[in-house]
Amino acid sequence: MNTPRPFTPRPEPLDHETNGDEQYGDYEGGELDAAAADSAGRQHLKVPEPAPLTEHGPARVIAVANQKGGVGKTTSTINLGAALAEYGRKVLLVDFDPQGALSVGLGVQAHELETTIYNLLMERGAEIDDIIRPTNVEGMDLLPSNIDLSAAEVQLVTEVGREQALGRAIKPVLDRYDVILIDCQPSLGLLTINALACAEAILIPLACEFFSLRGVALLMDTIDKVQQRLNPDLKILGILATMFDPRTLHTKEVRQRVIEAFGDLVFEAVINRTVRFPETTVAGEPITTWAPASNGAQSYRLLAREVLAR
Repeated sequence: MNTPRPFTPRPEPLDHETNGDEQYGDYEGGELDAAAADSAGRQHLKVPEPAPLTEHGPARVIAVANQKGGVGKTTSTINLGAALAEYGRKVLLVDFDPQGALSVGLGVQAHELETTIYNLLMERGAEIDDIIRPTNVEGMDLLPSNIDLSAAEVQLVTEVGREQALGRAIKPVLDRYDVILIDCQPSLGLLTINALACAEAILIPLACEFFSLRGVALLMDTIDKVQQRLNPDLKILGILATMFDPRTLHTKEVRQRVIEAFGDLVFEAVINRTVRFPETTVAGEPITTWAPASNGAQSYRLLAREVLAR
């Protein structure tokens, strides 16, 4: 492991930063470091800039899911959405986690909201246009959530067509957006099944640690069941390596094992550990606007280009 540089205040991200016993990297050339860890013989191709759009819609619905918590689902949803908006796409972020972390991460006081996606799912007459709210990112809107959504999982059990409730709720705005990203809760319960049932594809953030790797098999089994019973068109868009630290052998080995198992499903983009992401949560904005020149922002722009190219 490299020795961290002494702390020198400056406006740009440091090459190495420390926080107590845990080190976070925001490295110059971080994406190249991660790519160098790939010894599976994959050819690394430059992902082109996406062509501008002359019209918007219909939306491609992508569920961002992993039943393990703390792997970067919400961070990836926010920053991928912001990067897609930078490329001229109209994006809707759906906060489908009762913790409301996605809403909070965009500066919304979720506990103060009078209407959320819960009302859209459970109340007759609720209009999606009354609940969607703009964000500080041009071209990106939010369908917010809070703790009220936890009641929906119980109440939906007795509903007819309970697995399609979310699909019915967002259907009126599909023609308005280019991409809809659904931030799923860290479980494989009914809410997550709803997201998978209406999604065209699933993006799986995977922290580069052993226990995250073990949980992928359970998620794959759930995806297989959803494909067989609810949504035969559901596909895996890709696996995103998060919390990568090129200074540690463990994270390199985990990413390499994922590449060996899933091949080209693993995105070239790699999200390094960095103190910038907690800072963006406090600021209530994506890293693409909070620290636009940082490697974290560049990595999510690369991810956006890969998503649009697949």
